[in-house]
Amino acid sequence: MKISTRILTIVLVLVLLALSANFLAGPVAAAPFQQPTPFPTPTPGPDGRILYTVQEGDTLFRIAAVSGVSVDEIRALNDLGADDIISIGQVLLLGLQGPALPTQPPAQAAATATPEPSPTPGISTGTMCILLFDDLNGDALRQETEPAIAGGAISISSRDGQVSETAETTNTLDEDGQPLPECFEELPVSDYNITIAAPEGYNPTTLMNYALSLGGGDETYLDFGAQKNSEILAENPAAETSGGGSMAPLLGIAGLVLLLGGIGLGVYAARLRR
Repeated sequence: MKISTRILTIVLVLVLLALSANFLAGPVAAAPFQQPTPFPTPTPGPDGRILYTVQEGDTLFRIAAVSGVSVDEIRALNDLGADDIISIGQVLLLGLQGPALPTQPPAQAAATATPEPSPTPGISTGTMCILLFDDLNGDALRQETEPAIAGGAISISSRDGQVSETAETTNTLDEDGQPLPECFEELPVSDYNITIAAPEGYNPTTLMNYALSLGGGDETYLDFGAQKNSEILAENPAAETSGGGSMAPLLGIAGLVLLLGGIGLGVYAARLRR
């Protein structure tokens, strides 16, 4: 009788360990919402150098995608090795152009009144690029290993009512294996509202509404994040989430082994009673 009691105690302990292992394998909670950071368009300085200051969330692949300069060229221009990383506030050289022309001194006013020439219109349009990414670790910031999400809905509209456009996100990759954003070109200068809707089965990890003032010649890059919800993860247990995704299958297997061992010990104890 004492042997049976000990065996039943061991079975209960193993079952509790199995339940604990399955609990630890749950999905990672998403971080608080964070607004995407617009990407300012770098312009040549007086000496012809095109410089860009690294901002929060920037990667070499993101800078290359927006500026049109390849990752290898950026590394070569800035003496960066393959393992070197960039940091916030770091100034990167993106290329060289001819030096700016000196400003001509203003002509002296004529003695008699002459009609003033009409001003030359400047750039009156800009570009807006939007990416919806799979926020695997739930930190609301896109890492280079986090892919794009296809099937999301994009809606942009100007506050003056002149522009109202929609598009669907894709997971198309560029030649460097990085996702290509959905870009809206030649947008009139105006204040815009951007709204993103993640596809079914995803929960947002960033704010999905954003207000933006688009200036002439601007090229703005916006990241929006979403994460698979518990229903999708249950249907696809192989999906990984940062911080726990790689351990979830191992913990689940360990829990199953412990549970089967507990059942076997229970059967053995029942036979001993007979």
